[in-house]
Amino acid sequence: MLDYDQLETLAAVLRSGSFEAAAAQLHVTQSAVSQRIRQLEERIGSPLVLRGHPCTGTETGLRLARHAEEVALLESQVTDAIPRPAARMRIAINADSLATWVLPALAEHPSQYFDLVVDDQDHSAEWLKRGDVSAAVTSVAQAPKGCDSVSLGQFRYIATASPDFIARYLSTGVTAANLMQAPMLVFNSKDNLQHTWLKRYFKVIHRPKSHLIPSTQGFVDAAVLGMGWGLNPEVLVRDHLRSGALRPLLPEAEHDIPLYWQTSRLMARALAPVTASIRQAAKLALF
Repeated sequence: MLDYDQLETLAAVLRSGSFEAAAAQLHVTQSAVSQRIRQLEERIGSPLVLRGHPCTGTETGLRLARHAEEVALLESQVTDAIPRPAARMRIAINADSLATWVLPALAEHPSQYFDLVVDDQDHSAEWLKRGDVSAAVTSVAQAPKGCDSVSLGQFRYIATASPDFIARYLSTGVTAANLMQAPMLVFNSKDNLQHTWLKRYFKVIHRPKSHLIPSTQGFVDAAVLGMGWGLNPEVLVRDHLRSGALRPLLPEAEHDIPLYWQTSRLMARALAPVTASIRQAAKLALF
């Protein structure tokens, strides 16, 4: 049987990125952390931590650390008598949901610690599939094996640009030819929202030159400042559209993305309170 203190120490090292930070979190000496990791590696028979700045985990180390955190989460739902550090719940989520509607749901659980992994909604389910998280907000309907999927609703985007941008690049109309010459905003290399919208409304398969703006609020600000056009969350540009700081490129051309809450079936009981909050928040925020 694996030693829980050793597993807990491994999780702390990989979470914090160093032996020193892990020691501070666990209220033990750095030498105790090193000894626990060494003993666990000897027990497993393979390296678990890649020493560096920061420290990272081997495939086996990451799997064991995730197991330790899930055990702690399960135990926290069963009894308060075991003196353990607060359990952490790891969730994969897209940046736009994090910036708009998810945090109020998580804030309803002040005794729960969260470890949020940000990834594109088309890819967040992969974290759950690999066992790296216990839950994910994703646009993929089909849950991985051993997991459940619940529909949350539609997250609405609107293709927007500033009046100055439209006057500069789209004065003769919002056409495929003009859009191919106009700078586009893209969140990161995984972001296909703009490209999908172009294909849907203009049959465009090529990608215009673009700015990479890996920030939800920064994306909105870049559009307001006239740097480019892009699909912004409706809830974040609602006031800008009312004031005229932004304009929709096409009328009634909203782009809705279905979102799902996927959870590990093994962790369903421990996740139940957060699941209820997520579903209620989505009901109020999504379409």
